[in-house]
Amino acid sequence: MQYVKLGSTGLEVSRICLGCMSFGLPDRGTHTWTLDEEASRPLIRRALDAGITFFDTANVYSDGTSEEIVGRALAEYARRDEIVLATKVHGRMRPGPNGGGLSRKTIMTEIDHSLRRLGTDYVDLYQIHRFDPTTPVEETMEALHDVVKAGKARYIGASSMYAWQFSKAQYTARLNGWTRFVSMQNHYNLLYREEEREMLPLCADQGVGTLPWSPLARGRLARDWDETSERSRTDEFGKKLYQEGDREIVEAVASVASERGIPRAQVALAWLLHQDTVAAPIVGVTKPQHIDDVVAAVDIELTDKEIQALQEPYTPHAISGH
Repeated sequence: MQYVKLGSTGLEVSRICLGCMSFGLPDRGTHTWTLDEEASRPLIRRALDAGITFFDTANVYSDGTSEEIVGRALAEYARRDEIVLATKVHGRMRPGPNGGGLSRKTIMTEIDHSLRRLGTDYVDLYQIHRFDPTTPVEETMEALHDVVKAGKARYIGASSMYAWQFSKAQYTARLNGWTRFVSMQNHYNLLYREEEREMLPLCADQGVGTLPWSPLARGRLARDWDETSERSRTDEFGKKLYQEGDREIVEAVASVASERGIPRAQVALAWLLHQDTVAAPIVGVTKPQHIDDVVAAVDIELTDKEIQALQEPYTPHAISGH
């Protein structure tokens, strides 16, 4: 495993971040394809053994049970000071007023709930899961600053939004002397490269590390275009992200993988790791082989010809994932 600094910070993270949305009770929340605790723990242990030290979850994943499963496993298998633990806030956790969003009340409430479920005094990275247009950005940024100053988070990060929204939040924090975002968890992969227009250049200019979610495009880059999985059949959000024209890119990945004699997932991840602004793709796993593939991808060097073949079929997409 390789390790890099996250953006312009001194924080070191593994080049692969284990996405923990796959872990959680299937009867809680909307992800019926998740793995329960018994099935999740061996995968978390295998990731640690492979050198992965960066773990990302969220309060909303499986109604908080992802945080509970991850917290218990890491407490048993790892030393807290040696891992980087990230979670997120924004999604609705309960009905009624103040059950979601990025108000001061919600942030202060949800960080404490997340810490309790994770079984820790602090998270290394506390991220806003999306932009909240209904709350003044000043309120959100000051609340996040206070979370950091209270010792409940070491750093803060953001997730998918428009570049102007991210810039507004960063400069609001700067003008007021508040903590700024050090990372952007955005939708970025071979099938969706719209982030290259504005968000990635902004992050490069501001020294912000990127942590792409869905690096394998909900698994599409790792299998034939018409092949499905339990997740793809039930993932209504994922069905809106890609288009029929992406088939050619999937075939290009298959061709490069075949020529090299390696799994397609390794090729797609190697391309993403080649991008300068990418610190660590967030990869979800449900099988031991998935971990082996993502770890192997770190050491793959694609040729210029292969990169051109992978990138050439891309066509513009409508903005998605915000």
